[in-house]
Amino acid sequence: MALNDQDIARIANLARLELSPGESERMLAQLNNFFGIVEKMQAVDTSGVSPLSHPVAAIQDIALRLRDDLVSEPNNREANMQNAPAADKGMFLVPKVIE
Repeated sequence: MALNDQDIARIANLARLELSPGESERMLAQLNNFFGIVEKMQAVDTSGVSPLSHPVAAIQDIALRLRDDLVSEPNNREANMQNAPAADKGMFLVPKVIE
């Protein structure tokens, strides 16, 4: 996947960036280099390779330190809702932003 000048202009517009022509050219080269690296990584045959749960697992067995999924905070809904400008049935009411 290679980007062109129009793609860079669109990305800059979406990000609300003003790029000079030199910056735009440099950004185009950097992004195309990045996509080139991604294409090389995707070309590697990884069938039969199991995913790692941790990077160190490739060189030694490790035990993941997982904590129990327990509730640790009390229910403060009533106290939290006191600051809401508008609420209904324990939920914040907000203006509609998507049409």
